[in-house]
Amino acid sequence: LLDGMFSWLLELLKMPETRHIKNIENIDDIQTTVLHGNIIRKKGFLYKLFLENYGIFKENMKDIPDGLKIELGSGGGFLKEVINDVITSDVLELPDVDKVIFAEKIPYPDESVAVFFLLGTLHHIKDPNKFFSEVNRCLKPGAKVIMIEPTNTPFSRLVFKYIHHEQFDEKKDSWQVDGEGRMADANLAMPWSIFSRDKKKFLSKYPDLEILQVKKHTPFRWFLSGGMAYRQFVPSASFGFFTKIEKLLSPFDNILCSFMTIVIKKSE
Repeated sequence: LLDGMFSWLLELLKMPETRHIKNIENIDDIQTTVLHGNIIRKKGFLYKLFLENYGIFKENMKDIPDGLKIELGSGGGFLKEVINDVITSDVLELPDVDKVIFAEKIPYPDESVAVFFLLGTLHHIKDPNKFFSEVNRCLKPGAKVIMIEPTNTPFSRLVFKYIHHEQFDEKKDSWQVDGEGRMADANLAMPWSIFSRDKKKFLSKYPDLEILQVKKHTPFRWFLSGGMAYRQFVPSASFGFFTKIEKLLSPFDNILCSFMTIVIKKSE
């Protein structure tokens, strides 16, 4: 009975535009990504959160060499409005996205890329080992991969496991993601597994890739925004207020944070 009531409440909180998105085919459909782009621009709180994340990208790319700037998994985002010369990409042909690129087979020459950007993309990549091999091949010496991904804390684990639709399996030994769905299949815990639990394994497999930063942040603002599926829970004008609250809570980042910035640099 409680499960039924909880499911009913979540359905009630959904945005009217997203109530039809109930199965894998809907989630992976091109029109769903187009809808996500409209939602990002419609919801002021969510739009500001994307801007903040893009600001993290800009801050961390200041010392990169000359070369290509590639975003993988652009989806409905708007990074090109912030970093004008970025090449946006996804695994499907999408409006306003420059190229179709699969992360496990990147169509660029050796040592040609100055930076890869990934915003909530890594946890969807089916074979991270192939991806990081491709990254290692494509990056120029001194170039970077800058990612913002979910993390694993007591708070985030609770929310991601029991409320979010994507899988969160922090106990899975393999980094690989099962399934074929572009968006529907994922493991939200996989970035944490690679860069926290299995950090030594990563550095051993990819000795040319240095982990510069794994920084937890954003405890609850994503959830207040309603994300892509739910109604915004607070006014857009409250974004600054809740940003200050999260900064005050920073001593508890290892308990409360839901996301993390990961910066990797190829050795020079």
